[in-house]
Amino acid sequence: MESKNTGRNILLVFVAIVLLAGTFSGGVLVGWILPSQTSLESATTATPSAVDIQKAALDKLFAPFWETWQYVHEQYIDQPVDDTKLMQGAIKGMLESLGDKHTGYMDPDTYNQVTAPLDGSYEGIGASVDTTGDLLTIISAMPDSPAEAAGLKPGDAVIKVNGADVTQSDPNVVLKSVKGPAGTDVTLTIQRIDVPDPFDVTITRQKIELKSVTSKMEDGNIAYVRISTFGETTTAELKNALSTLMAQNLKGLILDLRYNNGGYLTTAIEVISQFIPSGVVMYEQEQNGEETAYSAEPGGLATKIPLVVLVNEGSASASEITAGAIQDFARGTIVGVTTYGKGSVQNWIPLDSNQGAVRITVARWLTPKHRQINETGLTPDVVVELTQADFEAGIDTQLNKAIEILSQAE
Repeated sequence: MESKNTGRNILLVFVAIVLLAGTFSGGVLVGWILPSQTSLESATTATPSAVDIQKAALDKLFAPFWETWQYVHEQYIDQPVDDTKLMQGAIKGMLESLGDKHTGYMDPDTYNQVTAPLDGSYEGIGASVDTTGDLLTIISAMPDSPAEAAGLKPGDAVIKVNGADVTQSDPNVVLKSVKGPAGTDVTLTIQRIDVPDPFDVTITRQKIELKSVTSKMEDGNIAYVRISTFGETTTAELKNALSTLMAQNLKGLILDLRYNNGGYLTTAIEVISQFIPSGVVMYEQEQNGEETAYSAEPGGLATKIPLVVLVNEGSASASEITAGAIQDFARGTIVGVTTYGKGSVQNWIPLDSNQGAVRITVARWLTPKHRQINETGLTPDVVVELTQADFEAGIDTQLNKAIEILSQAE
């Protein structure tokens, strides 16, 4: 999840980010002397002897690291080595050792690209991707995007970019090569589930204007609203859409959160507040067990209309918070399949001088009934699969079920 502040708590699910601080030696030196804020505070009040003892212990702990650093510079065959890459690799390894795929390192370029979708636009193919596995994998193609026009589907794995094998490359690096200036072409070799042979897709990149809310009227006076991400402009877009739709004597409303992989925490609370008038809509649980309650904001535009929420395996983080609150309040019916299962909160801290960012899991979130969704997902009230055959035939079984439920509502 994310909060729109300097720390930038983010619910984004599929990208790993990490720590970078000046030069390598400078960053490590800070780590030695100041391993944590708590240590910093205690060190400033400790006696000199205590500081000396702490530094000696850290010097001993990091001695193998510096020994290895020296061997690389003296003996590695290809000289000179890139000290910045060595530093970044060391930090990446350190954070990966925590065993949390949502905590990690991201260099400045990748960080800027990853955060771009939340800020309104970027240039590329228009697809949400997963960079936490071995391969860059499509989560979903954005509506009316080049990726959608090219037929990219959830689960598609990129194994080559412009003919170059990327199966051994960091997915974050692959992502940078997929993105590029509008008007240029990129050829992706795709490995698709249940398709035996890889195939090529050539896509013309374009500027992706990330309108996060789309809406329309379905038959029977049923409104449809899709939220693709929980970004900077989502709340305003949603309010505009609801203001127009609610003036049309609606019988019900469908909120589509399928393949929405998250966004800002504050936006999630604002979105929930359009459908739930009051009460605690989520809890944030810190490492010491303390909880912060987040309540619905007053003035929601659609707090009484019959509601169905669509979710699937690509619904994550802020989407799960929204659907979980609506389910716990019995405010609407959840339809689809089990969600992704990201119930943790990350703090994104951009580092000084455009040196990347730290992304560290700082808390977990719970639904209003204190349900833990992390790694398990949210189970819909009505389970409806969308098969590949239905998808290819243009039949949306989940949407059809939502319309059926609302059509029968009193």
